[in-house]
Parts: sequence; C-alpha cells; structure tokens
Amino acid sequence: MQSTKERIAKNFLKHKLGVVGLIALSIMYLLVVFADFIAPYNYITAHRNFVYAPPSKIRFFDEEGNWRGPFVYGMTKVRNPVTYRLEFTEDKNNVVPIKLFVRGEEYTFWGLFKTDLHLFGVEESSDVAMVLLFGGDRFGRDLFSRVLVGGKVSMTVGLVGTLISVFIGAIVGALSGYYGGTIDVLIQRFIELLRSFPRIPLWLALATILPPQWPSTWVYFGIVIVLSLIGWMGVARVVRGMVLSLREKEFILAAKVSGVSNMKIITRHLIPNTISYLIVVSTLSIPGMILGESAISFLGLGIKEPMTSWGLLLKQAQSLSELEAHPWLMIPGLFIIVAVLSFNFVGDALRDAVDPYRAVEKV
Repeated sequence: MQSTKERIAKNFLKHKLGVVGLIALSIMYLLVVFADFIAPYNYITAHRNFVYAPPSKIRFFDEEGNWRGPFVYGMTKVRNPVTYRLEFTEDKNNVVPIKLFVRGEEYTFWGLFKTDLHLFGVEESSDVAMVLLFGGDRFGRDLFSRVLVGGKVSMTVGLVGTLISVFIGAIVGALSGYYGGTIDVLIQRFIELLRSFPRIPLWLALATILPPQWPSTWVYFGIVIVLSLIGWMGVARVVRGMVLSLREKEFILAAKVSGVSNMKIITRHLIPNTISYLIVVSTLSIPGMILGESAISFLGLGIKEPMTSWGLLLKQAQSLSELEAHPWLMIPGLFIIVAVLSFNFVGDALRDAVDPYRAVEKV
C-alpha cells in the first residue's frame, strides 16, 4: 500500500507540464535568491555611455576564427544618417574577455554581509565595454541585473501575499462553516459585497491609500497587504463548504463531547483537514498576486524607485515608439509570463495529484 504522500508524489511526476513548471520555478527562485551575486552590476547604477544599449553579443571566436573564450567587443556610438539616431556598433579591435567571479560594485547580500564578488563580468571600465545580457534602459542601467533584483519583489509578493490571504480565508471560512446561523450569513453577505467589485479597480483604489512619502520597504509591505485583502474571499467560501461537511463527522462530535473548545476544534481538527485544498489553492493563487503587483506597479501606484519589480520595469515599455526602437524592454514581461504559467502548471498538477479518484479513473 502506498502512503498518501507517495501517491501524491507519483501522480505529480506523471504530470509533465507540472514537472516542467516546478523546474522553471526552482530556477527562477534560485536566480532571485542569488540575484545580487549573479547580477554583474548594481541594479541602480546608471552608465551614461550605454543608454538604451542593445543586448550584448557573447562571442567565443574572433574575426579570424581563433578561439578566445567568452568575450564581448567594445561598443562605439555612430549616428545613423537616415534616422539621425545614435546607434551602437562593435569595435572589433577591442576584445574584452568575460571572466567568472570578478570583483565589481559592492552590495549587501540579503542584508547579511557586504561583498563585491559577482558571478561573471568584465574587468574593464564600464566606459569601454559592458556585459548587458538584456541590454540597457533609458539611464544605461543593466536590464539583466534589474530583472533579477526585480524578481525579489515580484516573486516574493506572490508568496507572502498568498500565504496571508489563504490564512485569512481559512480562518474566516472555518468560523463561518462551524458556527453557521447569523455569523455565517453575515460573513457570506460581506464576501458577496466585496466580490461584487472588479478586482483590479479595487486593488488600484486600495493602492492609492498608500502615502507617497513612504519608503520603498513600507510600500512593498503595503502592496502585499492590499493584494491579500482581496484574495482571501474565494478561499473562505470553499473552506466554509468543507467545514459544513466536516463538522458532522464523528471525530468532531467526539471532540465536542470531550469538552474541547470550539477554537481548538477549528484550528486542530477542521482546518488541518483542508490542508490539501489550501496547498493547491495557494499554488493557483500566486499567479494572480504576481499579475496584481505587476498591474499596480505598471500603472505607477505600486513599487517605486529605487526599488524595482517586473511590473515597474514594464512601465518603460508603455510607449510604442520606445518599444519599436528598443524591443528588449519587453523582456521583464517574458519573466512574468513564465512565472505565471509555471505556477499554473504546478497548481494543476497538484490539484490532480491530491484527487483520490484520479488513480481510479486511469485504471
């Protein structure tokens, strides 16, 4: 006989898209955790000589076909005689090697210690050459470094916001289902009232309450709270339905007869029996949180400089003319798409894996 955990793991591994999503998320969170180390430059440092520089072309062979290891050519600016725009061209006489574990700009790793060690980079001055994997923005800041650091906000907002909303939803739903009567009616009517408002406009309305003079860290937690206050309602309604069924079970009746308090019954018996659902709904709720933060920041009501997020980075791509001239500004959007799809794949796989009837259907 397989244990429940073994059955869930086996069913999950059969879901190919779920496995792909889990691998993608593992890589993305690994990049986020070590973002400052992997990023070759400080995400707020502007390089005036590389404003809107295109993504660097990593080469291994020079013009004569000789192996040189990974390197980039130095960049020079030339004015296009047709469009009169300054365009970057490679200086083939200036070969700048890319090295591992180089010393660069100092940073504080997760607030623990200071270091200037970076995974890769060039040892030349930034006036000569830079490794811009995703190009530069309007201030000459490295977009690759900004995407990595922005992932700290976007990916953690989804996690923290979902944990808070699921916690609130589980408690409120359990109270509503367990006590019933007037308490149940009041809670359900309140949920229906909140659900009658469109989600994104409600997010924006709550986001405008955040004082503009707040520091970036406070704004981050404010956005988490705003997203959490809207995301708990669906969880509460489903947990309520589950508790309505569970409260008539023999083990709950036995606990009541034994004199166990109502709060202990709710927290130690009812909510733990909804854990499988809560895990699945948490995974499926994170994409909505990521999109919510991205939308709020994109519209200028969320994360603000000097902190950054994927939504804030996409704000630079609002202009069609800018996007046409500098298409690499859309790269943060690709990370949002990959993260959202990966969470959805993992959530679908978990939902199928915890279904006790799935194995029977496949026989």
